[in-house]
Parts: sequence; C-alpha cells; structure tokens
Amino acid sequence: MSVQDSLAAAQARAGAVSDDGCPAALPRHFGDVRGEYIAACTGAALFDASDRAQLELTGRDRAKFLHNFCTNDVRGLAAGSGCEAFVANVQGKVLGQIFVFAGEQALWAESTPGSGPGLVAHFSKYQITEDVEFHDRTPGWGELLVCGPHAAQVLAEAGLSANGLGPLQHRAYAAPGGAPVSVRRHLFPGENCYAVVAPRPSLGLLWDQLVKCGAHPAGVLAFEPLRIAARMPLFGRDITPDNLVQEAGRTAQAVSFSKGCYLGQEPIARIDALGHVNQELRGVRLPAGPLPAAGADVSTNEAHPRVVGRITSAAVAPDDGRGLALAYVRRGYNAVGMAVQVASGDGFVTGTLF
Repeated sequence: MSVQDSLAAAQARAGAVSDDGCPAALPRHFGDVRGEYIAACTGAALFDASDRAQLELTGRDRAKFLHNFCTNDVRGLAAGSGCEAFVANVQGKVLGQIFVFAGEQALWAESTPGSGPGLVAHFSKYQITEDVEFHDRTPGWGELLVCGPHAAQVLAEAGLSANGLGPLQHRAYAAPGGAPVSVRRHLFPGENCYAVVAPRPSLGLLWDQLVKCGAHPAGVLAFEPLRIAARMPLFGRDITPDNLVQEAGRTAQAVSFSKGCYLGQEPIARIDALGHVNQELRGVRLPAGPLPAAGADVSTNEAHPRVVGRITSAAVAPDDGRGLALAYVRRGYNAVGMAVQVASGDGFVTGTLF
C-alpha cells in the first residue's frame, strides 16, 4: 500500500465518496453533507487538505528574501508565528496567495493546490547571491484540517494540543511513529480551523486518531460553503494574475504598509493612498435554487439592472439549502448589505452582499 493509499484507506473506512469514483480525488462527502457542515459549524469536522502546496525556505537569508517578495512583514516573524501574504508582480497584481510559518531553521509557505512549482520558479528568478534555498515539499508532506468550535478540544484529546495558539501560530509535535508534525492555527478556510501538517506516510494514522478523538469526517461539499462564508478566496479561482492585491478583500490581513520596499510595493502603496480599487471581492447570500456559474453577471437590483460584477465561486450551504458565492463587485455598488441580482439558470435571483 502506498503512503497516499494509507490516507485513502482511512477515509474509505469512514465512508468517503470521491468525484467520479476516482480514489486520487479529495472526498466529496462521507454520506451526510448536512451533518458534515453542521459539525464544522457547531462541533469539529476533519477535512483532507493534502493537495495544498507546502514550500520550505532554508538558508540564513530566507526571511529577508521572502520579505522582499511578498506583501507582509516576514522579517518580523518570531519562530512559532506566521502571517498571510500575497506574492505580487511589479504591477501590484497577484501571483500567489501564501500563509507563512516561521520556524527556528526554516520558513514554510503554504499555498493553493498546484502552485508550488510556479512559486519556486518565481522566487528563483530573483535569487542572485542570497543564501536561500526553495524546496517544494508537497510530494512528501500533506495537511489535514480540523475545523469548528470544538477543534482545539479534539486536537488536545489526540495529543496535539493547540491551546494558547493565536492566529497563524504553530507548534511542533511527533506524529504516530515519531515523524514530525506541525499544528497550525489557521485562517483557512476561516476561524476555528487548525492545520495538522505531517509527512504523507503519517496522514492515515493521524486521520484515524483525530476521528477517534471526535472529529467528524467531512468532504469538499461541506468545505466550500465554509470557505465562501469566510470570504476566503482561492488563487486560480477567485484571484488570478489579472487582479490587483487590494481587489481580493484581504488587505487588512495580508498587506503591511510599514515594511518598506518589496516587489509590487509602489502600485500597492499608490492604491492605498488613493483609498480604493475599482472592484473588490464580496460574499453574496443567495436563495435556495440553482447556483450561478463562475463568470455569471452580478447586476444592480433595480428596474433597469446594470452589470456591476461577476461570480467567481458558488456553493450550497447544506444546513438550509441556500446559496453562497464570491463575486467581484464594482466600487459604489459593493456595500455590505446591498441587494443585487445574480444570473442563475434561465433567469435572475436576488442576493445580498456580505
């Protein structure tokens, strides 16, 4: 049995259903999407996030280098702390979305699935004499997410206590068999979420241990509405290289305006001085019914609607069947609480921005 099969086997025992029966896909659900979603909202749900990119930066200049090529203050991170950031180009447009975790001997940058090779290539292009090395650890390392108000209790029961960790702080443990494991208090997909990051051979044992301690196995159909409800975008779906950093709606969490120069700093600072971008990502609450497709128009809620935005992601909230979506909406029409019309199916539905 391969190391990836060990996780798949653990999930199969829990009743995992994958897309089109493909065992390599993340589980879509475990037989009860509504129960899985409710567990994430009121208890503790366990998600497979083993497809997320895991990069390790080593060398004495690692913090200085990454500090110069992302939007947040990496040099100011003490070991055991972390930050959210964007990797931008010289125009201030997004090339990547990362969560940085500082250790004693390395920095780890976690990112969107499939983004590892591109980020390594981007960083390597700018390396000249700095003592820094970039390692894509995704093939050997994976991640599980425990989410919900009882997540910390489950982790403590499993011997992986996250008590006392602030947002993006992390702590090292030993996995079953002695392998290293990092417990990270995360912002992805939202609050009350903790990542358990470990070598892939340990993931199956960790999955079983967390389920035994009270985590409810859950799949993508429960995860997506959680992510969207938290207004957490994904690079490649909700953010692309066409988007300016401030359009993603994560400026307060992911951008430092006091850190000094970095690639993309000038246009990002200029936008901040002007006070706005022309569009920004918003959440949209929708009634039950057909979900809008990615790219669907968002229009003003008036007799003669004007198109003011477009949908990027949508999912059903399993507890009540209503829709949740993310959308870019033009300035002047994107106030929280504003009613909008969204193209869905053969007509339009009325939604509310959040």
